[in-house]
Amino acid sequence: MTNIGESLANIVKTVTDDEPKNPLHVGEVMNLWTYLTLLEEANRFVEIGLNTTSDDELREAIKHSWHDCDKQAKKIKKLFREEGISLPPTTEPKTNSDTKDIPLGVKLTDDEIANGVVLKLTSAISICGVGLSQSLRTDIGAMWYDFLAVRVKFSTYYMPLMRKRGWIKVPPYYVPSGLPNQ
Repeated sequence: MTNIGESLANIVKTVTDDEPKNPLHVGEVMNLWTYLTLLEEANRFVEIGLNTTSDDELREAIKHSWHDCDKQAKKIKKLFREEGISLPPTTEPKTNSDTKDIPLGVKLTDDEIANGVVLKLTSAISICGVGLSQSLRTDIGAMWYDFLAVRVKFSTYYMPLMRKRGWIKVPPYYVPSGLPNQ
């Protein structure tokens, strides 16, 4: 069995070798296409959040998310153009507006914004895992690994804010019958 260092060296070697790359297989395309759609839609949600919230910490956190998603989306779009794959149709970017101009009945709460971002984040992490596990091309596997690392890193930055503000939705605790009292 190889160690992590050998594995990384093998990945770098196969990504930088001169052998021609096989075309992307259907699963790789579908996972990337779905992920690109999620990134674009996540950014439209964040734009709505930026137009809605006046919480400086939340604004800073979701701007972070927007930049991460935008960078990853550009990378996938570049790959798709190189591979001749059509881009998914997505929602147009939102224009900037003043939070004071949005009526209260329409305005998202900070809790709704924060949890909407978490929903997109957990979906992104799941898709990254599936994409990574189904990639045959090493360069695509490396791309998925990078995407996953960025999403997990954002999660470790974002979750403390969620806890601090009481925005995390915790399901009921499961206590199996017969569990001794502690």
